[in-house]
Amino acid sequence: MSVGGVYDCITKTPMGDQKGTLTVNPSDDGTSFTGTMVSSMGSTAVEDGKIDGNTISWKNKITLPMPMTLDCVATIDGDKLDGQVKAGGFGTMPFTGQRQG
Repeated sequence: MSVGGVYDCITKTPMGDQKGTLTVNPSDDGTSFTGTMVSSMGSTAVEDGKIDGNTISWKNKITLPMPMTLDCVATIDGDKLDGQVKAGGFGTMPFTGQRQG
């Protein structure tokens, strides 16, 4: 099954649970992807999206609550996504997701 799709995600942050929607658009060769992460903090483009089997990794540059780069990695199992986001000095936070549809 392709890792492509739209995932409803929840990240456990120091500010409480943050909901977001991750869109994964795999490249033709299946080794990279583009997409977006949309949350209450705004919309950011996926940067440096990589696919390795059922594991995806990417970066998001955010400006709220302060400017920083988020380093993300997730494993996709069927329609479920399980991952971690490293947010600079805030440490690493877990997130989960469910593919829409």
